[in-house]
Amino acid sequence: MSAVTIRPVVSRRDLKRFIEYPFALYRHDPHWVAPLLINEWAKFNPKKNPFYQHARLELYLAEQGGEVVGRIAGIDDDNHNATHGDNLAFFGFFEAASQGAAQALLATVEGWAKELGRRALRGPANPSMNDGSGLQIDGFDLDPFIMMPYNPPSYPVYVEAAGYQKIKDLYAWFADEERGLGERLLRLVDRIEQRLKPVIRPANLKQLDRELAILKHVYNEAWEQNWGFVKYTDAEFDHLAAELKLIIDPDIALIAEVEGKVAGLALGLPDLNQVLKRMRGRLLPWGILTLLRRKRYINQIRLPILGLLPEFRRTGLELVLIREVYRRGTAKGYRRSECSWILEDNEAMNNGIKASGGYLAKTYRLYQKPL
Repeated sequence: MSAVTIRPVVSRRDLKRFIEYPFALYRHDPHWVAPLLINEWAKFNPKKNPFYQHARLELYLAEQGGEVVGRIAGIDDDNHNATHGDNLAFFGFFEAASQGAAQALLATVEGWAKELGRRALRGPANPSMNDGSGLQIDGFDLDPFIMMPYNPPSYPVYVEAAGYQKIKDLYAWFADEERGLGERLLRLVDRIEQRLKPVIRPANLKQLDRELAILKHVYNEAWEQNWGFVKYTDAEFDHLAAELKLIIDPDIALIAEVEGKVAGLALGLPDLNQVLKRMRGRLLPWGILTLLRRKRYINQIRLPILGLLPEFRRTGLELVLIREVYRRGTAKGYRRSECSWILEDNEAMNNGIKASGGYLAKTYRLYQKPL
């Protein structure tokens, strides 16, 4: 068998092979959900993705016998290093058909990072912690929810064999209609409501720009002290907001106010992956029709953001938001929700979700290797 060779992506043809490789790799995997190709092209276009305003990506392909057998990105993010006082590079968009391909890809990015003077390589981040991050290490019998990564069980083995060690686990919690919310919790939420007297309101689509500004403020404030967190730039948030406008369901995008002031929010998103799975990455010729016809059958939601402003932490307000997302989502026909991701050491949030009847469904692991 011929050796694995690594070469950088330098042409549009190379980028096409980089983007389309997962479609070949996962063609027989029943759980993989193909991303929209139009979105993938935009993701790697510096003119369309504002992440490139403060970061650099170096893309590589692994080839063997003339065929692509893997891919990886080296990522150097100025904002991360400035925020955390780190001197790290990241790897991301990692796919490999074998241990040999994985080893060669990781070694290549390690060499690239060393040339930049970085002291360690962390990942995967796709391309940042504000996007899909980590390698899935369990729950392989489940489909990924919207905006969450997916990989086969072999990837953690490949990465650990290359000398990487766990640095942080990220949790994905499930809540199901049939399990419900316990009576004890509901009584507790009633007491919290009596004490705080919060107003929980749905997002107002007629004033969506205002609501998205609230989302940005709460997100950046609530997560500021979290491990690995980097604030969205204005351009990055505008880019995200444009995507959210297409899929947001105001009945499960809830804002909590106390004494007339914003206190926190819960952003639930319909799990569009239930539809995208049938589209195989393409909007044309039949993808748009599939999207329009099948969207009403979505019965799952993902809760990517559940956050409180600092002065409302440890008040129990997050339990009120969880109950309201559950109650209003169930009334609309949603049967399962995934709250993801939550840092493994965020005890307040993990305990709150568990107390609400949630159960741990999947774990995503971030790895790091000193250089």
